[in-house]
Amino acid sequence: MIGRPADSEASPHFFTYINQVAGDDPVGLVERQLDEAMTLFGGISEERSMHRYAPGKWSLRQALSHITDTERVFAYRMLWIARGIDAPLPGFDQDVAAAGAEADGVAWAAHLEEFRQVRLSTISLYRNLPESGWKRSGVVRELPISVQALGFIIPGHVEHHRKILRERYL
Repeated sequence: MIGRPADSEASPHFFTYINQVAGDDPVGLVERQLDEAMTLFGGISEERSMHRYAPGKWSLRQALSHITDTERVFAYRMLWIARGIDAPLPGFDQDVAAAGAEADGVAWAAHLEEFRQVRLSTISLYRNLPESGWKRSGVVRELPISVQALGFIIPGHVEHHRKILRERYL
């Protein structure tokens, strides 16, 4: 059992995501969440995937692209730190990444498959991290963060956006 991260293992901002998920088993969380997320996303039509809940807000395609890109970034951070690389990592500007993705030009079905494949890769990373890797900490955006915290941030970020999708888009 990995356990939940202590307050000192990530900046307060990241507890917005960590606190979105219950339990103390991040491996089980990412595994269970895949089916739940695919059920929600799979119920959205190609036409509906272009919906924006307000002018200037992301479309559903852009939102899912953001979720997928962010999972990749957080998983990379986990790998970097868990492997004992001590060089600090830079931040991630979600708006620059969203613009660069040009997600509205990609079919909804392709976004679904991309999310599924990225999540399967994340699950593999979680399953195969040694215990010593889960206990390591590093620096991202000039702030300390632990692998354990990142293990909860990933499913928490998805849950955060699933709530937004249900409340504002669907």
